[in-house]
Amino acid sequence: MTLTSLLAALGLIDIAALALMVILWIALGWIIEHPPAGRPSVTVLVAQRRRDWMKVFVTREPRIFDSQILASLRQGTSFFASTSLLAIGGVLALIGNTDPLRGVAAEVMLEETPTLIWQIKLGLVTLFLVTAFLKFVWSNRVFGYCSVLMGAVPQDADHPDAYPLAAQAGELNVRAAMNFNRGLRAMYFALAALAWLIGAWALIVATVLVAWTIWSREFASHPRRILMGKVV
Repeated sequence: MTLTSLLAALGLIDIAALALMVILWIALGWIIEHPPAGRPSVTVLVAQRRRDWMKVFVTREPRIFDSQILASLRQGTSFFASTSLLAIGGVLALIGNTDPLRGVAAEVMLEETPTLIWQIKLGLVTLFLVTAFLKFVWSNRVFGYCSVLMGAVPQDADHPDAYPLAAQAGELNVRAAMNFNRGLRAMYFALAALAWLIGAWALIVATVLVAWTIWSREFASHPRRILMGKVV
């Protein structure tokens, strides 16, 4: 099947739905990580608290509390990396055998869908899941770098290297969290991409709902109001 025939098989509405998903995915990631100065996202607000944490870390005795927090953060990245890897395996199994999808589709759709179209739709889901897996793995590793720098921070707060090393650890902590959040967004959009199996309009609706969910949690959620100090 040539590219022209493939585009014809997908249809304009499918291409438009796919373009909408890609645009919203990229745009949301940008605005969350680079929000307007007067309307910071939860990600940006928590990033500052991560830097504050590393400043407090310098004078905290003992430092077991900090190591426990970092260990729990790394466990979260490991869990989601494992989950996304399992999901990738399941989707790849469906790509290799689309007969179960054909049986379900025959009950809800009149037209016959070529196997390649099913594989393309599942490929989109796989792309998001692979992106999520890579982000989670990198996040886990950067949290590891952060733990090494935390271990290198001198016990003496008056040591000239204490606060500079703590600041470096804080920036690594922020980068690790940023990649973790990117992985979560990719998993959200992977769930939306599953709606494409039903049809282009279902993909559009799912994409808009997922985009709204992500946006509202970053810019209109109760945790954000707490972080902004607006909750009485």
